[in-house]
Amino acid sequence: MYEESLEELEIELSILIRRVTHTSSHKKNGNLDRSAYLLLHEIVTKGPAGVKSLATEFQLDVSTVSRQAAALEQKGYLFRIPDETDGRAYTLQITEVGLEELKKEKKFRRNRVAEVTKVWSEEERETFAKLLKKYNQSAMDVNK
Repeated sequence: MYEESLEELEIELSILIRRVTHTSSHKKNGNLDRSAYLLLHEIVTKGPAGVKSLATEFQLDVSTVSRQAAALEQKGYLFRIPDETDGRAYTLQITEVGLEELKKEKKFRRNRVAEVTKVWSEEERETFAKLLKKYNQSAMDVNK
């Protein structure tokens, strides 16, 4: 039974990831890719942050986050705040343009989730969200 549930969970997660990352409607309407969305969301939620702290939060290399942040900065979604004590260090802050883009993307994604789960009860949505959060936290703990 244990092996069967692990196999089913693995397959369903694979399908979920494929559907979320390859939805044709998202390519037509969504403007932020997953990494940009999460980076901007983190800065809005927790305030200005350095590349190193963002890399730690997402369990990524500093160079990866730095490239992602540079792309967002080039689009005008982020700006750098120099560190007064270390001329090489800086924190990232979202711009008004970035905030508007994040709000539009969030609305698009929320509407998509609402569409997919429209026949679900509120309790089912809450349970699914709690279990996904638990899964994501467990995955982070394992990768530390």
